[in-house]
Amino acid sequence: MANEKTNYLTRQGLIDAQQKLNYLKTTKREQIAERIRIAREFGDISENAEYESAKAEQGFVEGTISELERVLQNYTIIGEDAEGNVGGQLKEVNLGALVTIVNTEKDENGNEERYSLEIVGTRETNPQNGRISNDCPLGAALIGHGLGDIVDVKTPSGIISWKIESIQPAGVKIA
Repeated sequence: MANEKTNYLTRQGLIDAQQKLNYLKTTKREQIAERIRIAREFGDISENAEYESAKAEQGFVEGTISELERVLQNYTIIGEDAEGNVGGQLKEVNLGALVTIVNTEKDENGNEERYSLEIVGTRETNPQNGRISNDCPLGAALIGHGLGDIVDVKTPSGIISWKIESIQPAGVKIA
């Protein structure tokens, strides 16, 4: 386990993972066990679609349980200090930061392209909601840079330069 990758989670991500694990180990396991019991009552399980479906779901759920247990054995909370406080200004982009970036080139209409992004671990990535991984090209490029820095990101269409406009701990609303 010494070579296990650390799983970076926000406090909410940890709570969500713990709740999902608890649900799967109790409620969902019981539901599947009941489906299997009922399917067995139909008789021959060799050609029983209900039984096969329940067993397949059981395998998926057990795999998810194993994955969540692995994550929860080796995680680090991001986006807060050692006492669990969120707030203050950050000097550089790191996991748990809420970063506002502006494209250094305006579009054809003269408008600025601006995004507020939360840098999270890979398990909590949700680009549609502004949550990018520290492992994605943009997230990796931003890590370690400070306010006002220009960061170049290689994309399939070329290099895009972004200026870091603000850096705050996640959970702090940017006005």
